[in-house]
Amino acid sequence: MEETQRQKKIAGIIQQDLADILQRAATDGGLKGTLISVSKVSVTVDLSLAKVYVSIFPNKGAKKLLEGIKENQVAIRYELAQRTKHQLRRVPELNFYLDDSLEYIEGIEKSLKREENPIENRDLLDKRKKS
Repeated sequence: MEETQRQKKIAGIIQQDLADILQRAATDGGLKGTLISVSKVSVTVDLSLAKVYVSIFPNKGAKKLLEGIKENQVAIRYELAQRTKHQLRRVPELNFYLDDSLEYIEGIEKSLKREENPIENRDLLDKRKKS
């Protein structure tokens, strides 16, 4: 089922504000060389839950940083509520996921540059996890 206009609008608002909140928290926390971006937000039909896909560069500490984001989920949701109080009545519950699409694309490019062809032999590429 396709997203409604309302879902898309709320997802866009959440995406913009969360990207700013997370990047500011990273720089204030001493992670100056780390880039955090929110690549996608999808909101459920009843607007009670939002899946937030976060892309972190460089990837070396991405899982640890994502755990820190999940631990501070309440504070992040409160900050988001303060920013969007004139636009949203209720802020949806946030579930954070790591967006691994850049790593996946990089793996495909590396495989294509080698002699083995991943198109003919699909076992060469890692299986992508669905979330």
